Amino acid sequence: MAEKKSAVIIGAGIGGIATAVYLSKNGYDVSVFEKNSSPGGRCGQLMRDGHRFDLGATMLMMPDTYREIFGSLGIPLFEKNEIKSLENLYKIYFENNDVITFTTDTEKMKTQLEKIEPGSFAKSQKYVTDGYEIYQIGTKKLIGRNFENIFQFANFRNIGMLIKLKTYISNWKYAKKFFKNTHLRMAYTFQNIYVGQSPFDSPALFSMVPAAELTEGSFFPIGGMYKIVENLLSEAISSGVSFHYNMPAVKISVSGKKAESVIFSDGSETKADIIIANADLPYVYRKLLPDRGKSRRLDRKKYSCSAICFHWGLNKVYPLLGHHSVFLSDGFKEGLESIFTDKSISDQPSFYVHAPVRTDPSAAPLNHDTLSIIVGAGHIDKRKSQDWNDLKKKTRIAVIQRLKQLGLEDIEEHIKFEICYTPENWESACNISRGSVFGSLAHNLMQMGYFRPHNQHSHYKNLFFVGGSTHPGNGIPNILLSAKLTAERILSNQNH
Repeated sequence: MAEKKSAVIIGAGIGGIATAVYLSKNGYDVSVFEKNSSPGGRCGQLMRDGHRFDLGATMLMMPDTYREIFGSLGIPLFEKNEIKSLENLYKIYFENNDVITFTTDTEKMKTQLEKIEPGSFAKSQKYVTDGYEIYQIGTKKLIGRNFENIFQFANFRNIGMLIKLKTYISNWKYAKKFFKNTHLRMAYTFQNIYVGQSPFDSPALFSMVPAAELTEGSFFPIGGMYKIVENLLSEAISSGVSFHYNMPAVKISVSGKKAESVIFSDGSETKADIIIANADLPYVYRKLLPDRGKSRRLDRKKYSCSAICFHWGLNKVYPLLGHHSVFLSDGFKEGLESIFTDKSISDQPSFYVHAPVRTDPSAAPLNHDTLSIIVGAGHIDKRKSQDWNDLKKKTRIAVIQRLKQLGLEDIEEHIKFEICYTPENWESACNISRGSVFGSLAHNLMQMGYFRPHNQHSHYKNLFFVGGSTHPGNGIPNILLSAKLTAERILSNQNH
């Protein structure tokens, strides 16, 4: 019997674990090495005094991608009844006390939108229908496939597709064609921040995000988003994958056209037929490979923003807040300029609040609350003077002030403990270049499809990449697709 081929994966993020399952089920002997003491990467979990916090994604969107990937891996996900559908996706609060509840209930949407801008409901329906078509075309032609050469991406048929995908106009300009009211434009474009970018600067392709939410709905796993990691992990272990924690990789050893082994911080070395890096791609080129030229080119690319996250354990429940709440500041554009141009945070920031207890009481002790506040922030930029301690304090004051304005007047007195993550924490915890927690490389057109860093090294042909910084991009659905595409490329190479 032929000896099994071996694969070593650097990093136990969602992309690394999902790739491990694909390869293990296709006859590979797979070992995963993770620098931290637990798996999940940016989709980690924090437990403290009975409070449970999701550290990364807090909502399950684009469920069809989960169904496709988990189905192909033989993992029941939706079948186990652990995943709850949310009728109300989130509540959006504006400074003038206007509130819009984004919901899959079209009658409720109609009542709310018409009150703000008569005639806007029909336009919103078109925005969503067109956006969902963009999502379907984009998934099929741009996101959900491997490109072998530039001609597959930039041929005449695809130029037509790129026009259809609204890559020539910013999301904000595109929304202006549908909505006169500034608040409605904000409500239908702020979702760009999910992938770490600004609607003033990213293609209208990303109108597909609210469109997919409103069409397919938003979900939440009981037990938190970490359940996604646990489901993958359990399948990986039962498929024979071995996991090794507290094992930071320090070098990928190469010879000729081959990556031969991975060397770890304790001096140990593991050889393998195939090496897959699930660590942040710019970090891999900068720290683990000898290719300084490629690393410099990656440094010149555009990076996504970061975030300051406050995790609060409270000894009082605040039912006024729904499961997901978004607070949008009237200085919306200026706030985004503070993040993306000044690499800072505005004085009146927009922010998001996650209150998982609304759907899953197990996220906090009885009559207590678990809240996570996520505030977009500039990524680390050595050319700017960034005092993260100072920015953290200033941001905390602004967030509490805004929550008090909503009616949570005594919230500060009921915070039992606070855990805060700044861009510096993200950089050190997950080796994310510039602390760009949404996945380091941004999604402008010249960093998508064929132009995004490829999932196979151009010189060391047995070295592959998976995760948010390679094709197709950031966000859990894309990272699951990344695992499928990387595994497909490895298996098709093996068969040639």
